[in-house]
Amino acid sequence: MQIKSLTASLALLGLNGANASPLSRRSYTATPCKKTSVAILGAGTAGITAAQGLTNKSVTDFIIVEYNGDIGGRVAHTTFGAHNQSYTVELGANWVQGTVTPPGPSNPIWSLALLYNLRNTYSNYSSLETFKQNGANDFTDLTAQYLNAYSTLEQDAGYILTENLQDRSTRAGLSLAGWKPHKNPEAQASEWFQWDFEYAYPPEQSSQEFGIINYNTTFYQYSPANNYVFDPRGFNAFIKGTAATFLTPNDPRLLLNTIVTNVSYSETGVTVYNQDGSCIDADYAICTFSLGVLQNDVVTFDPELPSWKQMGIATFQMGTYTKIFLQFPPDQVFWNKSTQFFLYADPVERGYYPVFQSLDGPGFLEGSGILFVTVVDQQSYQVESQDDETTKTQVMAVLRHMFGAANVPDPIAFMYPRWSLEPWAFGSYSNWPPGTTLEMHQNLRANLGRLYFAGEATSTEYYGFLHGAFFEGQAVAGEIADCITRGTNCSGEYNYRELHGTTPLSEYNAANGWDVSSFLTYGLSA
Repeated sequence: MQIKSLTASLALLGLNGANASPLSRRSYTATPCKKTSVAILGAGTAGITAAQGLTNKSVTDFIIVEYNGDIGGRVAHTTFGAHNQSYTVELGANWVQGTVTPPGPSNPIWSLALLYNLRNTYSNYSSLETFKQNGANDFTDLTAQYLNAYSTLEQDAGYILTENLQDRSTRAGLSLAGWKPHKNPEAQASEWFQWDFEYAYPPEQSSQEFGIINYNTTFYQYSPANNYVFDPRGFNAFIKGTAATFLTPNDPRLLLNTIVTNVSYSETGVTVYNQDGSCIDADYAICTFSLGVLQNDVVTFDPELPSWKQMGIATFQMGTYTKIFLQFPPDQVFWNKSTQFFLYADPVERGYYPVFQSLDGPGFLEGSGILFVTVVDQQSYQVESQDDETTKTQVMAVLRHMFGAANVPDPIAFMYPRWSLEPWAFGSYSNWPPGTTLEMHQNLRANLGRLYFAGEATSTEYYGFLHGAFFEGQAVAGEIADCITRGTNCSGEYNYRELHGTTPLSEYNAANGWDVSSFLTYGLSA
C-alpha cells in the first residue's frame, strides 16, 4: 500500500493516528482478548526478524500487529512515472550500507539481498559534479580538505571513548580539526554531502563519539560500499522473503491494518489494545515502534512510562530524510548520464536542495528520465509541510540555475513522501545527539517488565541502519525465547536510574548493546 494513499484514506475516515485520541480500555468490547506467548508490535525489519528469531527457537505462538496493509515498515516503495514510463522507487530505506569484505563478516542485509536476488548498484560518491547558482563550478577539492579534518575527528573520537572523556558535537570536533566552513556555500555543501547526507542531521546536532562509532562499526567491519537497491519488487522483498519462511498465506498470526492505541504492561504479561476494539493478551511483547512514534505519544502506555524511560526516548533524535522524485522526457535528459551525483551550493541557505542523484544512468533505471533530490532536517520539515507545486517550483528553479533555464524542460512526473507526518513513523531514522551517553541510550533500549523494545533506534552501534534493526530484533527474540523455553521469569535488560556525564569503558559491553569493538578502527589498541 502506498504511504500517501494510506494516510489520505485514514484522514477521510477520521482515523489519522496523529490526531486521534487513544481509546480507554473501557471503550473496548467484551470480546475476549486473543491469547499468545509473544505480541510483536510492527512488521518492519525488527519485527519480522524478531518473529523469525522466535521461530528458529521453536517459539511459534506469536501475533504480529501491523498498522499498514503490508509488511516492511519504513522500507517502503511505490511506482513512479508518467504513462508507460513507470518504475519502482524507494520512499524510505534505499541502500545496503556496508556489504562484505572477504572473508567476512557479511552485513546480514547484504546476505539477505543476495539470497533474494535484489537488484542493486554500487553508489560511487566520487562520481560527482558540483554547481553554484551560475552553473557548473568545480569545488571538489574541498572534499579532500574535509576528509583530512575527518581523519583527525576520527582519532579524537577514539580518545574520547577510551579515555572516558566528555563527548562533544561533531561541529566542535571538526572545528578543532581545522575544518571551519563558516558561511562559505561551497564548503557547506561539501560538508552536507559528507555528513548530513548520512545522518539526516547537521554536525551541530550529532555526537562526535557515536557518529564515528556508527560509521566505523559498519563501513570498517563490513565494507565501505553503499549499494543502491532498485529492484522492481521493492527493497522490502527481503523482509517479505524472510516472513515467507515462517508465515503462510493469510496466516492468522499476522494482523494487518491494525492500529495499536494502548499497551498495558507488567512483570507478568502485556495486553495490547487496538483501535478496532480488539485486544491481545501476551506473556511478552516486543515494541518495534519507531522512535518518532514513541516521541509523539501516539500510543498510551499503562502504567505511564517511568521517567528514566521517557528521558531515554526524549533525548535521542528522529531524523527525516526526504527524497523528491522528478521524471523528465527520456529523450530530453539534460544531465551527464555517466555521473551519479550532482552537488549544489546554494548562496543563501545551507542544505537547500543540495544533492541530486540520477537514476537514468549505467546500472540503474536506464532510460527512465528519473532524477531525485534529497533534503533532510529543517528542509525536510519545510517541504513536507508545503504542497507539491510549491516544492516543484523551488526544485525546478535550482535545476535551472545549475544547468541553464533553456536546457531544463518541465518534468512529466513529480512525487515525494512526507515521512515526518506519517502517524506510524514520524520520521525516517534516528541520530545520536552530542552528550548523550551510552547509559542514556541503554534506557531507550531497556525493557519494562515483559515489554521489550527493538528497532534501529535501540541499536547502540548501528542506529539508523537496517542492520541495526535486524540485530536488535534478533537479540530481543533470543532473550524472550530463552525465557519461555526455560519457563522462568527473566530479569531482562539493565537500565540506569542514575545517569552520569560519561560512561566508564567497562560498561561498553554486550549488555548495553556494544557487541563489536571499534577501537581498532581508531588505530588504538582494544
